This record gives sequence, C-alpha cells and structure tokens, in this order.
Amino acid sequence: MAVSALVFMALAGTALAQGDAIAERRAGLKRMGAHMDAIKPVADARGDVKALEPRVDDMIAWFRTLPQRFPPGSDRGDTKAQPAVWSDRAGFEAANARMLGQLEVLKTAAAAGDSAGFVTAFQATGPQFCGSCHRTFRAR
Repeated sequence: MAVSALVFMALAGTALAQGDAIAERRAGLKRMGAHMDAIKPVADARGDVKALEPRVDDMIAWFRTLPQRFPPGSDRGDTKAQPAVWSDRAGFEAANARMLGQLEVLKTAAAAGDSAGFVTAFQATGPQFCGSCHRTFRAR
C-alpha cells in the first residue's frame, strides 16, 4: 500500500511538473508574441529602434532556454506542440538556434540605432524564423 502511494505521488508530481512546463512555455511564447507586437509599430514607423533593445534582450534570454522547456512527457496536456518537437529534436534545436541568430541581428541593429537594418531583419523574423518553426513544430 505504501509503495502504491509513493508511485501515485511520483506520477502525480510528474504530471504536475509537465503541466508547469506547458504553462511556463505557453506564457513565455505569449510574451514573445507580445514583444513582436510591440516592435512592429516602431519598425513600421522607422522609429527609435534603440529603445527596443531590452525587448530583444528578453527574447534572446528566453529563446536560449526554449529547448529545455519541452522535456520528455510534456507533449500531453494543454499544448499545441507537435510530436516533431520530440521526434525531430535536432531539427527543433536547429530552428531555435536560427531564431537566436536572427535575434542577435536584431539586437546588433537596435544597439547601433540602425533603423533600416533593424526593419529589414524584423521583416524577416516573423515569416522566416517564427513561422518556419511554427509550421513544423506547432499545431494550428
């Protein structure tokens, strides 16, 4: 009976931890979307891109942790993650690395106050980097 209780507690803890991983990554991805939404009007207006550097820094910090936010078993529950996140882990991590590279381009342009360079990079970020990962690794 005690062993059964321990097994049940371990399984419940695993389910809770998986739920936490899903909730944390969903919240983080929503925050990344909010950053993109906040950046767009500044980029469209060719505004002060230097002021966007903290947003890009937050995105870089968060995307550095993205792969670990998809631990084994966190494919069940309230998630839109496709099975390819786990079955094509190398592809998932490569897509994340490409996103990080693109964010570094944005950061460099923002830090330099290079509005034209920032706008060009930003216009590619959504469709080429966010979109390519969503098409493969996120359910609609």
